Amino acid sequence: MEKEKIRMEYMLKAGSPNIVWSIISTPTGLETWFADKVSVKDKTYTFQWGKTEKREAEVTNIRSNSFIRFHWLDDEEKRSYFELRLIYNELTEDMMLEVTDWAEPDEIEDMRGLWDSEIEKMKRVSGL
Repeated sequence: MEKEKIRMEYMLKAGSPNIVWSIISTPTGLETWFADKVSVKDKTYTFQWGKTEKREAEVTNIRSNSFIRFHWLDDEEKRSYFELRLIYNELTEDMMLEVTDWAEPDEIEDMRGLWDSEIEKMKRVSGL
């Protein structure tokens, strides 16, 4: 079964785009909401949950203060990725986080639920 692209948008409280960027792109920031332990070597991020679950993802595209795109190294589908993109409206000072991910058709709702939970955690711990 082929994966489908899904997009989710989350409004964030007004704040500095630089702060949000550090939360979604640095190991320290990602450890506050996405994984228990995050390390990076070159373009490869290692994410760890608990004592046993570990996955590696390569940064395939990045634009500072805009977006970061990862590809899970154990994902056989080469075109799939997950991306965290900041959208900032200078006029209204609204900030939105757009998450793009790929999932099997029968896993889309679970994936949306997982991202909803993760982003809520990020908002709670960072005050966004």
